[in-house]
Amino acid sequence: MKIVIKTKNLKLDQTLKDFIEEKINSLEKFAEILQNQEKYFDNFFGKGKPSIEAWVEIGKETLHHQKGPVFWAECQMRFPKRSLRSTAQSENLKTAINEVKDELQRQLKQYKNKLTAKRKRGARVLKKEIRLSSQARFYRKGRIREEGI
Repeated sequence: MKIVIKTKNLKLDQTLKDFIEEKINSLEKFAEILQNQEKYFDNFFGKGKPSIEAWVEIGKETLHHQKGPVFWAECQMRFPKRSLRSTAQSENLKTAINEVKDELQRQLKQYKNKLTAKRKRGARVLKKEIRLSSQARFYRKGRIREEGI
């Protein structure tokens, strides 16, 4: 997973960068159903975009506010055929990042459940359409003997 971090009215230090990468990388296990084994947009030299990209933008609303939800965080995750986005505002920057992570995790679970439900629904429809007649039971020995097969 590729993570791009952008800040506004803040300085990005190493501890904050590690915190953001830890929280966003924890979403990769939920997104494994959405990513393919191969890279997409792969060209002749083997350089291509990664299958999951996350753009995180954090910032402070203005420099003079000191009360209320001053900090905000925004994250957009792009997959080959899907894009998820979440924003949050809070008095603390780390809680805003946690809220964004929780929202993206909820969206990923919802999308994963939607995909599995769609696959199961298609299997049920296929099973109904292929339903065989009661005389087409091939596991009974008597029917095979009677027909002389």
